[in-house]
Amino acid sequence: MTTQHNPAQPLPRPDADARDRRAWVAPLVATVLFVFLGPAALLIGGMSAMATDGCGHDDCSALITQLDVVYGILTYGGPLAVLACIAAWALPWKRRWSAARVVAAVVTVLPPLFVLLLVFTLPAP
Repeated sequence: MTTQHNPAQPLPRPDADARDRRAWVAPLVATVLFVFLGPAALLIGGMSAMATDGCGHDDCSALITQLDVVYGILTYGGPLAVLACIAAWALPWKRRWSAARVVAAVVTVLPPLFVLLLVFTLPAP
């Protein structure tokens, strides 16, 4: 006796409203990374203003422009990262919300990463 699959019946798929057992992974990874990258970006980004000590405002225009971007990310990206981290933990732990949870976790880590990338690639004065 052989069993045949009836092509008219759809294959069973996981329920979108079922509890996601791995919902904690993305927020936890983002939180751990943010705990280490956030203070490092704040400290190194804050100290990067000393790069303009050897030149005047007119001589360091490219450097000052990039520092303005760094301080803009620190000013607006920091609170955004904190809110995204809270949202990643607060979203319902259902499979339907897993993509939004991952996006919130990525948004948590991006501002400190951008600050560190910009600071380590500052142009020479």
